[in-house]
Amino acid sequence: MKRFTTLADFTRLLKLSDGSAPQQSVNSSQIRIEVLSGLTVALALVPEAVAFSFVAGVEPLVGLYAAFIVGLITAVFGGRPGMISGATGALAVVMVSLVAQHGVEYLFATVVLMGILQISAGLLKLGKFIRMVPHPVMLGFVNGLAIVIFLAQMEQFKLSDGAGGHEWMSGSTLWLMLALVGGTMGLIAVIPKLTKLVPAPLGAIGVIAGLVIFFDLPVPRVGDLASVEGGLPVFAIPQVPWSLETLKIILPYSIILALIGLIESLLTLNLVGEITENRGGASRECLAQGAANTVTGFFGGMGGCAMIGQSMINVKSGGRTRLSGIAAALFLLSFILFASPIIELIPLAALVGVMFMVVIGTFAWQSLRVMRIVPRADAFVILLVTAVTVYEDLATAVVVGVIVSALVYAWNAASRIQVKSRSSLTEIGAKVYEIEGPLFFGSAASFQELFDHENDPELVIIDFMGSRVVDQSALQAIDAISIKYASVGKRLQLRHLTHDCHKLLINAGQLIVDNDDDPDYGIAVDYDIRSGRLAGSH
Repeated sequence: MKRFTTLADFTRLLKLSDGSAPQQSVNSSQIRIEVLSGLTVALALVPEAVAFSFVAGVEPLVGLYAAFIVGLITAVFGGRPGMISGATGALAVVMVSLVAQHGVEYLFATVVLMGILQISAGLLKLGKFIRMVPHPVMLGFVNGLAIVIFLAQMEQFKLSDGAGGHEWMSGSTLWLMLALVGGTMGLIAVIPKLTKLVPAPLGAIGVIAGLVIFFDLPVPRVGDLASVEGGLPVFAIPQVPWSLETLKIILPYSIILALIGLIESLLTLNLVGEITENRGGASRECLAQGAANTVTGFFGGMGGCAMIGQSMINVKSGGRTRLSGIAAALFLLSFILFASPIIELIPLAALVGVMFMVVIGTFAWQSLRVMRIVPRADAFVILLVTAVTVYEDLATAVVVGVIVSALVYAWNAASRIQVKSRSSLTEIGAKVYEIEGPLFFGSAASFQELFDHENDPELVIIDFMGSRVVDQSALQAIDAISIKYASVGKRLQLRHLTHDCHKLLINAGQLIVDNDDDPDYGIAVDYDIRSGRLAGSH
């Protein structure tokens, strides 16, 4: 199997059948690949769903039902075919305190409200704001998520100590586990060179599972985590008091879960779209995620969102259309209903090996090289987002990354404000200040320091042709300059400002000189600071 060394490598392979991408011809061979890809994803979903259920403090079937329902609905209606959704650790760590304090029924009610909030975000088309996430934040997100996936696999190297706790493997058990993990990774690399009939991860799982079962090797298996046997999920309204008090309990959790779920899903969507040169689908993904979580809450599931690790497995295995995601969900349900005895025999080492290959493919290795040549601020953002993703959570990491990136941009933009002074050719004895760079809250203070109102001549002209007035702070700075020149009895003229500036300036509006080549952009905040109202309001 080819290793993904860059993000471009990953998304070049993610040519998905979407409204924004060319449709692939689906023949019997492609259907076979899609179905086998779905089977591979389903096998990898089992231990993940069980583990995240334990993290959230609920029964394994609660996580498995979520993986099935969320995975099925988003596969059919989501914004990008090929993406896999299910129960995730990012959501589980938020749920645990709610379950511990109020019980699982409150969790189901929270998931329903979470879904409604996500549907609202989709209807309001808030998903488009994910475009504001800078590329360094995306790189940090990918790297942090790869590390989180890797660290999550470390739990599979622990054994029960018989007293309710766990201890690290040692001795022959550890070496056997490592050998099987390495063997799985080796097979994933070799199988594509031998045959294209079976997805490499599925083939590797089959071979390693066969060896472990045939020789009865003493290594942990899926069944050691928990039984995955169960029935069909049953519709039930969460058994909680439908009161304002209940809303006060579940609303904060619902908002946090909705934000985390949408951020992780939309970042995955954005990552895929950025490199495959496909756009759109954000609002559709919000709606699909919301519908999936709403339904999940009524069927006893813990909710979920997009999973980049399982999406990578799907892509590596050949999944390109919605069929692979649908197949993964249906296979997962069949495991619960019919095949749990077989699935519980699969060694965890095989699934860990698959996830290690996902880590290798997910991590943006080129970012290690890029950080040496990009601006230091961008390199810092990559490292910061990676670290916060690992030590805190994804949503916090993205918010922190966006804020830091915005502050860096504001600082850089503020430093670009400068002035060129010359004598006026038309007004003898006058001094002309030619402003260059954007004038906004970040550069307003520096702008006011550019002028020497005490020593300037009787007539001063400020030309804004090379600048742009962005916000109210800029207008306030211009007004302040006009007051200073007026206080020393000198005349000030303002040139090449927009008609908006003329209306919004309190003290300097009458100083504007109209020119035929005045710019015609709008002020970012069209606010009348005379009346305290929006311009045009009554």
